[in-house]
Amino acid sequence: MKPARVVFTSGFAARYTQGVREFEIEAKTMRDVIKAMDDMFPGLGFHLEEETTLAINGEYHETGLFQPVPPGAEA
Repeated sequence: MKPARVVFTSGFAARYTQGVREFEIEAKTMRDVIKAMDDMFPGLGFHLEEETTLAINGEYHETGLFQPVPPGAEA
């Protein structure tokens, strides 16, 4: 499976991921992406769920936790 590419804005990355803006994550759903990011940066999952809008390949999802993430997608 080709990993999804997770991209954050520079401000979000500066605040939560020590400035790193892009990550490659093995995930089937957006919930998997959030869990993987929370594993790398404890507490980040809460901020992703509460403070951000989730997008997959540029399409925004209000309640996207179970939204599938296609192989190679940008999330």
